[in-house]
Amino acid sequence: MVSHLDSEVSVRLSRAVLQKVLSRMHTGTLVVLRDGQRQTYGRGDPVATVEVASEQVWTKLLRGSTGLADSYAEGMWDTPDLVALIQLAARNATLGDELRRRLAPMLRPLYVGRALARPPSRRRRRHDIAAHYDLGEQLFERMLDPTLTYSCALFEHDEMTLEEAQLAKLDLVCDKLELSASDRVLEIGTGWGSFALHAARTRDCHVTTTTISRRQHAYALERVRRAGLEDRVTVLAADYRDLKGRYDKLVSIEMIEAVGWRHTGDFFAACSRLLKPHGAMLLQAITIDDRRYELEKGSRSFIKERIFPGGSLPSIESIAHDVARRTDLQMAHLQDITAHYVKTLRLWRERVLANAAALGEIGYDEPFRRVWTLYLAYCEAGFAERRICDVQLLLAKQDNRLESLRKRRPWSASSDARDPLLAGQAG
Repeated sequence: MVSHLDSEVSVRLSRAVLQKVLSRMHTGTLVVLRDGQRQTYGRGDPVATVEVASEQVWTKLLRGSTGLADSYAEGMWDTPDLVALIQLAARNATLGDELRRRLAPMLRPLYVGRALARPPSRRRRRHDIAAHYDLGEQLFERMLDPTLTYSCALFEHDEMTLEEAQLAKLDLVCDKLELSASDRVLEIGTGWGSFALHAARTRDCHVTTTTISRRQHAYALERVRRAGLEDRVTVLAADYRDLKGRYDKLVSIEMIEAVGWRHTGDFFAACSRLLKPHGAMLLQAITIDDRRYELEKGSRSFIKERIFPGGSLPSIESIAHDVARRTDLQMAHLQDITAHYVKTLRLWRERVLANAAALGEIGYDEPFRRVWTLYLAYCEAGFAERRICDVQLLLAKQDNRLESLRKRRPWSASSDARDPLLAGQAG
């Protein structure tokens, strides 16, 4: 009886706290349906609707985005439009951001304590990578396009299919690095082998690609064998820090997010060491706004806890700082491709929903599918509202041989600081 009363009191208090927060909404409208009643918070567009199925959701939601995800997985609430709901939350996030900013000095010891309690190690990094990428090819085959490219696509026109847009992105990477048959290319972060196969097949270069995911390594090896490209593609199961040799070009596509903020400097130092004096590197990265970087480093979210354990988003400023301090590379070109990720994620989410029954039959139960759908919608909304961005960065050594950079003379002290190559930084 006491425990029941305690639970009921906890629900009431939690609901009161959250209703107080919701009453401060300054953009858009949230409609909450519960027990046949309709409560409205805020006003104007956009409008999002939530239907509460269990009163226990209020206590869960006090745990932030992790509670949001867990309660959604358990079916405690639902909405006809996940993306609209998360976009509405993003547009009202400034109050929370400001509060976190004010509390940051007091919370910093807590962040340090968390870091010490979870010391980084190679074993832990392999475990974190496996927690996401080793979930099974059957999941990713039903979510991704036939190239199995798990990164932002490039939609050059509205009629492009997801596969065509991913091939366009891979071509853009090859074009920026001006890959040719004489190049020895290193890729850090194999995925399921789409870049390595595409570059070897279309540019006739030799690609060495490395991953610490056991399943991705085996899958990529088999794809290379089936493509008959064993003479041009080498697939390693090695940590990038252990790699030897020197390469003409280096590619890393949305892998740096798994490195963790404590090791991004080491990552760029390794990239610089592995490049020849005339080398160049193409980095595609999901980034967070410079002003939120310090806050996010120590934060906990359902993405970090349930989807990408150990992950951390860099900012443009933090990348520039690490490159300047730890390498002899220079930033030569930055392209913001954030808008393309919104459509990429929408198409991934639609494929997961369309394959829900098939995924259920092979072991991906409804709670898993709900969390996975929420993850994709969460990211889609984040890119749509530019809480996070996606960029391609071209980094080059002083003696690089890239024709496009020689024409623009970016190394000249008299070069125009407003050069379009350097002007498109993400917000």
